Amino acid sequence: MRFGLFGTGPWAHQAHAPALAAHDDVEFVGVWGRNAEKAAELAGEHGAKPYADIDALIADVDAIAVALPPDVQADIALRAARAGKHLLLDKPVAFTAAAAREIVAAATEHEVASVVFFTRRFMPAIQEFVERAEATGGWLEARIDHLGSIFQPGNPFGESAWRKESGGLWDVGPHAVALVLPVLGAVTEVTALAGARDMTHVLLRHAGGAISTLTLSVDAPAKLEREDAVLYGESGVAGVPPVEWLPVEAFGRGVDALIGAANGGPASPLDVRFGAEVVTILAAAAESISTGATVKLG
Repeated sequence: MRFGLFGTGPWAHQAHAPALAAHDDVEFVGVWGRNAEKAAELAGEHGAKPYADIDALIADVDAIAVALPPDVQADIALRAARAGKHLLLDKPVAFTAAAAREIVAAATEHEVASVVFFTRRFMPAIQEFVERAEATGGWLEARIDHLGSIFQPGNPFGESAWRKESGGLWDVGPHAVALVLPVLGAVTEVTALAGARDMTHVLLRHAGGAISTLTLSVDAPAKLEREDAVLYGESGVAGVPPVEWLPVEAFGRGVDALIGAANGGPASPLDVRFGAEVVTILAAAAESISTGATVKLG
């Protein structure tokens, strides 16, 4: 499958580009970026071609991978889907539910395959945990803590303007929601509060009655950094296992899922429809923070 990469930031360097270049079933065609010099540098590192025009790269490939801010990604994804190109998008797919739904509609109309790269869900140990938890059932609550401290010296993600503006809700929130949704089911109500240091607290009521509690930040004090996820229910307590952080391998599995779906296999459970559901929940949390009211969904 011929791939074009959109984006030249740290995530493109750490995951997307090396994974595309290493994949046996991928022809890494080209790179487009908002900074032409960075696009040329990244393309040169991996034997690809730099592109100055978005639509020219879309025209030359079968699929796109995107490592850009959500609002920039949404526009490119929509253009690619309308051109019949398969989509490997980063999370969140957009900043608004309307923009996410538009991508879903285009992908459906033009019959393109899609995968959203919720990194941890492509790590085998975590995916196996999710599948076991789904099969077990009877869960009453989930508690997810995802607190990072990215604005420390030397952290490349601390330079990201959209992360500074949108914080942990939109950066690490998608990972938390993507973990609880398949286990606890659709979300019907969202309540959220945001405090100092980007400490964002989200309550989700699921259709089956379970409640998720999410604590999210990308600006937590360094001593508070943690990633914990625990389910509680009739069968006891189940904690998500710790895993080695291997983003290139995880992205390669995302590529596998996209190629499989594009070749007539089953759609990925982490496709743009799932991605749009996550965006809808996060947008409801943002609305709740702004208005002080519980937001009902569905």
